[in-house]
Amino acid sequence: MDFDLLISGAGPAGLCLARALADTGLTIGLVEQQPREALENAAFDGREIAMTQRSASLMRELGLWQRIHDTDPAALSPLRDAKVLNGASPFSMMIGHTLTNRSELGWLVSNHLIRRAAFAEVDAAAKAHGRITLMTGQPITRVLSQGAAAAGSAPAAGSAGSAAGTGDMTEVLLADGTTHRARLLVAADSRFSPTRRAMGVGASIHDFGRTMLVCQMTHEVPHNHVAWEWFDYGQTLALLPMNDDPVTGEHRASTVLTLPHQRIEPLLTMDEEAFGEEMSRRYHGRLGKMKLTSTRHNYPLVGVMPHRLVARRFACVGDAAVGMHPVTAHGFNFGLLSVNTLADELRLAHASGKDIGSPDLLARYERRHMLATRPLYEVTRLIATLYTTEAAPAKLLRNAALHLGQRFTPFRKLVAASLTGSL
Repeated sequence: MDFDLLISGAGPAGLCLARALADTGLTIGLVEQQPREALENAAFDGREIAMTQRSASLMRELGLWQRIHDTDPAALSPLRDAKVLNGASPFSMMIGHTLTNRSELGWLVSNHLIRRAAFAEVDAAAKAHGRITLMTGQPITRVLSQGAAAAGSAPAAGSAGSAAGTGDMTEVLLADGTTHRARLLVAADSRFSPTRRAMGVGASIHDFGRTMLVCQMTHEVPHNHVAWEWFDYGQTLALLPMNDDPVTGEHRASTVLTLPHQRIEPLLTMDEEAFGEEMSRRYHGRLGKMKLTSTRHNYPLVGVMPHRLVARRFACVGDAAVGMHPVTAHGFNFGLLSVNTLADELRLAHASGKDIGSPDLLARYERRHMLATRPLYEVTRLIATLYTTEAAPAKLLRNAALHLGQRFTPFRKLVAASLTGSL
């Protein structure tokens, strides 16, 4: 089949891109290796997404926010404030919502609920007008060609409006042996994107040598909707505040524990009561008694920055465009930003009769998204390295940096602006 746009990966980024362009008249193909059932009823995977105000607004525009609210209003938890702790010290640098003009810094939503809502929106759009084709249970296995222009030919006159009848297109092979062509191929298939690799785009990978364990827990001491990032000695802890249980009234949170992988493994199989006691101890009793209420999941901490975000008739979005360390909670936010930036460029080009895969368009997208994400990617890598180093000088520097940050209000305002997405 021929498409204007072919998206590899129907995770949140790929689905949101398809939804953002559903009303443009572009023909869109979505290729995903998981079966349809896994997309429609995405399973809980432990990950809670801390969203900026900007990301929340984009989700409202795409219809995802309302779908999640209609399913479970308690699933949208406000992140009112944030605090950063170091070691066993009770001192923290506070990033309060009062540093902004909002009543909360952002929101917390489960990743599997975002995925379900995004799929429902795309499925509804596909049924409404038939311009979106979802191909599940198979990935792209090979890129056969990268457009006729690679062989020296120019785009056909008037070719921007429709994929059919043009020669300058990227051709791909799927696992079932079928081939498909598109004016633009987009990789949205994880930070380790096989599609990006198939296009010959390399990436710098930074393995932090740590694994994070994520799960939901109840606790006795209220969190007051304050998120924690705790660089304790020998471990890193995070607390993402959820709304209280609507039935029992218990305080709930998503907890994140980061350790070397060999120290995470025993915690995954520990019985629930022992695990609750262990987590209560690791949080130094500051939350009182803690109790596990979900399955436990673990993810290696690996940062990925592609050398390029585009190639001939090709672009990356989501984690395929930048794979962030979660310490600054910008992974999904950057994913939505990439979707919004590329969709803006494609919508404008299509409306004006221009080629949606032109080098100029792709260069603008790459420049805009690199400028928005590369600086924070590098800063995040430095922060993660400094605040997980156990040498005595590093511990002193970590503590001094927090005290200085707390006293320097312009710095805290800058962090607050970053967390709300208003930078």
